[in-house]
Amino acid sequence: MKKEMLLVIASFFLMSLTAITGVYAIEETTKIVTISNEKADITGDGKVEEILLKGVPYQNEDSFLEKIYFEINASNGKKYAFPLESGARASFQLVDLNGDGLQDLFASVLTGESEGIVQNYAYSLKDFVQTNIPLPEPLEMESHFLKGYKAEIKLATTGKAYRFNLKDRKIYYKRLGLYYNGKLNEPTELTVNPFNQLQPIALKGNKVELQGEQRVTGIANADVIASVKSTWTFDRGHWKLKSTIVNKELNR
Repeated sequence: MKKEMLLVIASFFLMSLTAITGVYAIEETTKIVTISNEKADITGDGKVEEILLKGVPYQNEDSFLEKIYFEINASNGKKYAFPLESGARASFQLVDLNGDGLQDLFASVLTGESEGIVQNYAYSLKDFVQTNIPLPEPLEMESHFLKGYKAEIKLATTGKAYRFNLKDRKIYYKRLGLYYNGKLNEPTELTVNPFNQLQPIALKGNKVELQGEQRVTGIANADVIASVKSTWTFDRGHWKLKSTIVNKELNR
């Protein structure tokens, strides 16, 4: 009886050990790609850090990264990590966003090929302290179709309204049942998208602005009605809206 019990315990131990070994084997064989890397002093101690932007492909397919993150090999011998969202592509640049004289990490992640939506991140490692730098929120707008194949966009921040003549899309809208004899079949709003682009612009005196672009679409992602560009300046820990430009997009 004792021998049988010992055999059962030994078998269970071997099975458990095999399972644990399998888990570690999976972790060790996970594919990790280095998207880009730079070397710069981002802590302020006068020594350079190694900055790596890494990704883990989804099921070993390079077309989509299920994990994206920064890995910093700092001059104090420690490693720091900054997680980003998953996406199709990612990139980063070093730029002093908050005006403290040190370069910060500014990353952009394209969340999906078809939507063209970009998520942006900004981080500081000054004095070896991981800090999230706030970024501007996309502009809020009221937007809807009007009768006579027209549309209107009103910016919440400025209160200014813009109207667009969409007669170049008349046949397209009629086929889809949006209009009948120039009248809307029912009230229909436009889609105000998040930033499809947000990028730092270097100015004189080592100052930096951010320029963003949002698309306003109609009945489909391809039905782009307008692009709204915004310029932002950093002041006292916050981004302030400097200017906006609204342009109609031509029907392609």
